[in-house]
Amino acid sequence: MQKIAALLTIIVCLSSCKTAKRPHVITKKSDQQKTVYHPKKTTSNNTANYELATNIVNIAKEYNGVRYKYGGTTQRGMDCSGLICTAFKSENIQLPRTSLAMSKEGRPIPLNDIQKGDLLFFQTNKNKKVVNHVGLVVESLPGRIDFIHSTSSKGVIISNLNESYWNLAFYEARRVL
Repeated sequence: MQKIAALLTIIVCLSSCKTAKRPHVITKKSDQQKTVYHPKKTTSNNTANYELATNIVNIAKEYNGVRYKYGGTTQRGMDCSGLICTAFKSENIQLPRTSLAMSKEGRPIPLNDIQKGDLLFFQTNKNKKVVNHVGLVVESLPGRIDFIHSTSSKGVIISNLNESYWNLAFYEARRVL
């Protein structure tokens, strides 16, 4: 009886463990063709991931200098999660709308493994220890990680993770591609 109980416990534990969440797949019709992003098919292909990440970063850079607007997702105003959602949506990848919800997507990665297209999450509110800001890695070099994001004071800008404010507020890096 104890063996059966132990076996059931192991089965329950294994079945409750989930793999990293994937971005939701959305479709887009253009010129009579249907384009669908399949995350599982590209994760083993580094070239496809690099091109996808480059496209997403380039879209995000088009918003550089746009003013901050809470809930914004256009050239008229953009918030941090709106910037990320808009950039990923351009490549048919649907992410949650808030930085907190985004921080549960993909898988965590160590800083020394960060690549273009990865997401950086921050806790910028000293009173609440909760993720409330997100940025997109635009370049990763040894000792230097640049990311694009939208701040309430400067709008969409590119910052460096070595800047003391961002370094102290940094929470986690995640890969969704």
